[in-house]
Amino acid sequence: MRVIILGTVWPYRGGLAAFNERLARQFMAEGHEVEILTFTMQYPDFLFPGKTQYSDDPQPQDLKITRVMNSVNPVSWVRTGRLIRQKKADLLVVKFWIPLMAPCLGTIARIARKGGTKVVSVLDNVIPHEPHFRDKWFIRYFIGSADRFVAMSDSVRADCEKFISRKHPQPITLCPHPLYDNFGTPIPKDEARKQLGLDKDAVCLLFFGFIRDYKGLDLLMKAYADPRFAGKKVQLVVAGEFYNNGAQYAELEQRLGLQGRIVWHTDFIPNDKVRVYFSAADLIVQPYKTATQSGVTQIAYHFCKPMLVTNVGGLAEIVPNGKVGYVTAVEPKAIADAILDFCERGDVECFRTGIEEEKRKYAWSRMTEAIMNYEL
Repeated sequence: MRVIILGTVWPYRGGLAAFNERLARQFMAEGHEVEILTFTMQYPDFLFPGKTQYSDDPQPQDLKITRVMNSVNPVSWVRTGRLIRQKKADLLVVKFWIPLMAPCLGTIARIARKGGTKVVSVLDNVIPHEPHFRDKWFIRYFIGSADRFVAMSDSVRADCEKFISRKHPQPITLCPHPLYDNFGTPIPKDEARKQLGLDKDAVCLLFFGFIRDYKGLDLLMKAYADPRFAGKKVQLVVAGEFYNNGAQYAELEQRLGLQGRIVWHTDFIPNDKVRVYFSAADLIVQPYKTATQSGVTQIAYHFCKPMLVTNVGGLAEIVPNGKVGYVTAVEPKAIADAILDFCERGDVECFRTGIEEEKRKYAWSRMTEAIMNYEL
């Protein structure tokens, strides 16, 4: 089958690129002909508050990547849609994550469908974490462009159903985010901590990924300031780039008296360093205020690390409380209570059996099966 994936890949960086590249490799391993069409320009610079959109990694030599579409240039959308028709693709897979991209991706998908290509969208989110009044029109436009959807959590599936036409409903398949197994194998904890300059004897908490308001780092900092941590060897590592101005966290750190207790690594973490951070960590903490699902959980599963997540969106679906970690309320005391319980256990191995059992659910073959499990 001729498969085209439409979306973010190299030379761009981040979780979307990692997902699409790994998905392409899975389709290739199953014997399909795969090409990825990506952006000549993804975000205008003024809409991207991070340091850079671009990867420092070399171009993947095993993937066929064509840069063709500009997210704000309608002429390129039409050109890309026509290119897909010329290539006579059997299947177009579109990763949807933000309403801003709906006009671009939706227009391309509509043109491709007119040429007989089936369109399946894999949904990260439908309603964004930081909503805007215009979102519903953009979302409705994109939802109308696909033949069917793969939602990566129940909450995303429920959001998608709000925008599907009752006259012509498209089917939605539920398939959780697969493992991010493309970051290598673990290294010894002592070696990882030595590379990062961390205390080899402390309980290491890891907050990982782009630092955005909805991810609740402020809640974690307030939990970490709980006086019950006094005298305990617990070290919080924040690893990821500030998506917005980081001054609010510096001010909060000072106000809470946490200076010197938090290790800040606020550059973008390249792919070859991800395993160092996860190998060094004891507990992966995701204190999100809103969420649908998270790729960070799938990195944690790959490295067999217990997790603490808040009870929002689909996080509790993929992190069973007490089996692979903790699900807490979205407030500092509950987060602190769970961390303290983890510290008192004194053994990260107590969750390993549950993690090994759960991670088997997240094979990439299940994602390709969900995408293709219908009559073309």
